[in-house]
Amino acid sequence: MNSELASDPGESTVSVDLGDRSYPIHIATGATGRFAAAFARSLGDVSHVLLIYDAAVEPWAEALAAQIRVESTRVDAAAVPSGEPSKSIAQFGQLLDWMLDRGADRRSVVVAVGGGVIGDLAGFVAASFARGIRFVQVPTTLLAMVDSSVGGKTGINLSGAKNMVGAFWQPELVWIDTLAMKTLPDRSYLSGLAEVVKYGVIDDAVFFDYLESNAKALVERDPEVLRYAIRQSCLAKARVVGEDERETSGRRAILNYGHTFAHAIEATAGYGTLLHGEAVSIGMQMAASLAIRLGRCDAGVLERQTEVLQACRLPITFPEADVAAMLPVMMRDKKVAHGKLRFILPTKIGHVELVGDVDPAEVETAIRAHC
Repeated sequence: MNSELASDPGESTVSVDLGDRSYPIHIATGATGRFAAAFARSLGDVSHVLLIYDAAVEPWAEALAAQIRVESTRVDAAAVPSGEPSKSIAQFGQLLDWMLDRGADRRSVVVAVGGGVIGDLAGFVAASFARGIRFVQVPTTLLAMVDSSVGGKTGINLSGAKNMVGAFWQPELVWIDTLAMKTLPDRSYLSGLAEVVKYGVIDDAVFFDYLESNAKALVERDPEVLRYAIRQSCLAKARVVGEDERETSGRRAILNYGHTFAHAIEATAGYGTLLHGEAVSIGMQMAASLAIRLGRCDAGVLERQTEVLQACRLPITFPEADVAAMLPVMMRDKKVAHGKLRFILPTKIGHVELVGDVDPAEVETAIRAHC
């Protein structure tokens, strides 16, 4: 069972319980001075750290490196250009060569500092080098804090498909300090709220109610509301990952609510046109519309979802959508089975199901409803 461990109101720890691969998620504001202690508790004696960071958060990465760089610990650092294009085979290869050049071995530890791009990329590097070395996530964006840093999915993109190459590789520790988002542009911050709303729709109706009442405070980055939203999101993801770590039962697939549409939007519009969370927001709208068309939920689900997404200042339509191009991309989605489209669709707020063999014509209609 995944749980939240008792702590003071300003700091909490969520446990992801996976047997000998279990790890803590620390959530706090202004606690980075305690990173070295948490790092040592989770990893023990470490002689070599490979810190891979987004070039946009260099000061944050340098502060973390300074904490763990002691006489007995060597820290090598590599900056990666910001943006989705860095989740590439070329960047993956460059980092592996860099690690080899720096004398990395099976006792070395990779520390990823940045958003989802860096976590996914550095995690796959850690999973691949020497057939797997230890890994720590230090997410600096809201989207990464509530989603990509938790659960062990790592990977890179191919030119025609997002996250198609990767591995399941759980971190030893996830360290979340909300102060890392202090200079995050509004658009990037708001993008992460899409994943927060997602957890309410798929797994926690009470949390969705909370979001309806507190969206304004979330948009304004109220520290207490933000920590609570991150904690509840991490708890929801920890529950799902604990039940289905490697997507063998189908339970973990619910985390992809809205993502089949979102990935197709991103791939056809060009990575970078929309931020990932923006695409997820639109994708959730398309998924809810599809569920209504298939008679799986009533219109109230879409209405409530729309109101929360709009209150979070997220987009709910994409007029530039290339519908004809999106369908072939969806056919390459990892949830496709035997050539049939499958989607995560809501039945009510707080519950979704995996639905197979969906008529492409219905999918196209759902897309057009939000163009």
